[in-house]
Amino acid sequence: MEKVILVTGANSGIGLALCERLLYEDSQLQLCLACRNMQRAEAARSALLTSHPDAQIDLLHLDVGSVRSVLHAAHKVKARYNRLDYLYLNAGIMPNPQIDIKAFFKGLFSSNVVKMFATAEGLLTQQDRVNKDGLQEVFATNLFGHFVLVRELDSILCQAGQTSRVVWTSSSNARRSAFSLDDVQHRLGTEPYASSKYASDLISLALNRHNNSQGLYSSVICPGLVMTNLTYGILPSFFWTLIMPIMYLIRIFTNTFTLTPHNGAGALHSLFLKKTESLDPRAKYHSLTSGMGSNYTQPRQMDIDDDMSEALYVKLLEMEKSARKRLKEEDDNKQAYKKYLNQTE
Repeated sequence: MEKVILVTGANSGIGLALCERLLYEDSQLQLCLACRNMQRAEAARSALLTSHPDAQIDLLHLDVGSVRSVLHAAHKVKARYNRLDYLYLNAGIMPNPQIDIKAFFKGLFSSNVVKMFATAEGLLTQQDRVNKDGLQEVFATNLFGHFVLVRELDSILCQAGQTSRVVWTSSSNARRSAFSLDDVQHRLGTEPYASSKYASDLISLALNRHNNSQGLYSSVICPGLVMTNLTYGILPSFFWTLIMPIMYLIRIFTNTFTLTPHNGAGALHSLFLKKTESLDPRAKYHSLTSGMGSNYTQPRQMDIDDDMSEALYVKLLEMEKSARKRLKEEDDNKQAYKKYLNQTE
C-alpha cells in the first residue's frame, strides 16, 4: 500500500531535502508539500519531478501561523486522503534574529565554540510580534499551528489497524531555561525560538501519552547546524561565506555541524525507516555528520518531564478551544452582516 506523507515547510531547506530523500527511498509514495508560499511550492515540486518524473506530488496551501489556514488546509487533506502515514512538522520561523557580535567573536576563538554554534545560548535573541490571531508569531508558527493540525487530522491519523507517525523538527537550541508554563507564548522573553522548540519536545511526549493507544506515535529530531534560509537570516550571507572554512574545520572535532540540508534531514529520513516499536518517546533523534562528511542519526535523551508536558498539553487544548470559538464568532458576524446588507438592498 502506498504511503501518504505530508511535510510542512517543504519548499526549501531541510523540508525539501527530506522530500528528495523520501522519494529516493520510495518512489511510489504519495507526497504532499504543505507550504505558505505557493510559488515556491510549485518550484519545489518541479525540482522534485525533474529527478523523480513519476512521483505523486501534491501541493497544499498552509500557513501554520494562522489557525484559520490550518483548519482550512486540514479540511482539504481529509477530503483528499483517507489516511495519513507520516506527518512531518517541519515549518518554522525565527523572525528578526539579533546576535551579540562581541559574544560571537569571543566564543569563536574559545573552547566553547562548538557549544556556541550548536545552541546559540547567550548569543542569539529574536524580536517576536503578535499575529492576526492575537498570538505570538513564533509560538503560533512553530508550535500551536502544528498542534492544531495534528488534532484536526485525528480522523486520518488515528485509524483502527493503522500506525501513523508525527515527527517534529526541533533544535539543539531548545532549552528548559528558555521556557515557562506561566508564559508559554514567550511574550515576556527574548528567546521565542528556543522556547517554542522546547515546547515541541514537551508536546511530542504528551501526544505519545494520549495517542499511542490509537496507533499514533510522535518523535522529535534535531537537524544539527544547517545552512538554510533561517540560518542565513541571522548574519549577512557574505559573513557566512567568510567563516564557512572555519565551520568545516570545526566539523572535524564535532558531529553536530551537518551544514547541508541533505545532512540535516538525516534524522527525519531515518525515522521513516525506523520501526515504530523501536521508537523512544523521550529521545530526540539528532542528525550528525562525521568530519569526513558521513551522515548518521543518534538518539539522545531530552530534558523533559511528564508533568510539564501534560500541563502544556492542557493549556494548548484550552487555547485551541478559544481560537475555534473566536473564528466561529467572526464567521457568524460576517454572515449576519451579509444578511443585513441583503435586507437593506
